[in-house]
Amino acid sequence: MLIRAQALAHWRTGVEMEALVAVSAAGLTIYDMCKAIDRGMTIGNVQLVSKSGGKSGKWEQPADAPPGK
Repeated sequence: MLIRAQALAHWRTGVEMEALVAVSAAGLTIYDMCKAIDRGMTIGNVQLVSKSGGKSGKWEQPADAPPGK
């Protein structure tokens, strides 16, 4: 399963933490809804794929990077 989040701001600050929290909360919500079926499921590889703007500018996860790295 793939969960994606996008956060936008008009300020000159990064909002990647808010997007990562949104993905984590969605994963935990799915776990909560499905735990009756499988308590052994895992949530993993939450990662930033790309960002732009803010003080550090544009950044993208390298295409050859393994998940979670």
